[in-house]
Amino acid sequence: MTHLTRRSLLGLSLAAPALILTARAAVAKEPDIYAEGGVAIDGSDAVAYFDNNGPVAGAADHTVDWKGAQWRFATAANAATFQANPTAYAPQFGGYCAYAASLGYVAPTMPEAWTIYEGKLYLNANLRARELWLKDVPGNIAKGEKNWPGILG
Repeated sequence: MTHLTRRSLLGLSLAAPALILTARAAVAKEPDIYAEGGVAIDGSDAVAYFDNNGPVAGAADHTVDWKGAQWRFATAANAATFQANPTAYAPQFGGYCAYAASLGYVAPTMPEAWTIYEGKLYLNANLRARELWLKDVPGNIAKGEKNWPGILG
């Protein structure tokens, strides 16, 4: 039979936080780019947001691999444009929901919930999140940038 002393109880209580921290470290880190099935922006053409003022479906035959995700484009010209300067066209916060990033967590996105602000693309989880995002875009960007990339895990 095990006999617990005050010393062993104190040791266990001090070890518990270390065990919790170790367990958290074992949780998988989120990828830098949100990509369902390895495809960024659900297959939408990132350049088209700037050229066509909204999402346009990309094609599997016009792709660029960048940051561990496949990016699809409607045309070879858009693929070349992206490849020349991906950071100019890729959505901020790795394509995760910009509003969620402002709140300190990651969430998936949908191509139809988007905003271009000061020449940068931001995606949101849904149209309601976009509505909340639009109430204070500069403030939400500042909060998101403060949280990013630490919220990836």
